[in-house]
Amino acid sequence: MTRFIYDVAVRWSDMDAYGHVNNSRFLTLYEEARVAMFFVGARAQGLTSFEDGIVISRHEVDYLRPVDYGDAVRIEMWVSRLRAASFTVSYELFDDGVLASRASSVCVPYNLAEQFPRRLTGPERDFLKPYLEA
Repeated sequence: MTRFIYDVAVRWSDMDAYGHVNNSRFLTLYEEARVAMFFVGARAQGLTSFEDGIVISRHEVDYLRPVDYGDAVRIEMWVSRLRAASFTVSYELFDDGVLASRASSVCVPYNLAEQFPRRLTGPERDFLKPYLEA
């Protein structure tokens, strides 16, 4: 299994009154990594069909320890489930090398122009397969 690894900067605006990253901002950090994988990473391999649309049907987040402002966090991502018309991305977020959060997102390919869910294309499946957890 291959993991997509992405470093995300923690912004001052991510902080809450308790001096750590607000729980809702974890989804933003995960989103930045996911966008990098599906758009930047996929484009680098010549794939453009993810640009037709993906919507999220579910997020699940486990918070293991607070994350403070400072250095970028490292997010490791992989595909934990691959179906005909959806796939699940799993994440681990590391702060200073220590696991701080685990999460998953169910992603649904979506036809933005006509507003309906669609199946994964062959090239999309081929892009995702190396990241699939065995």
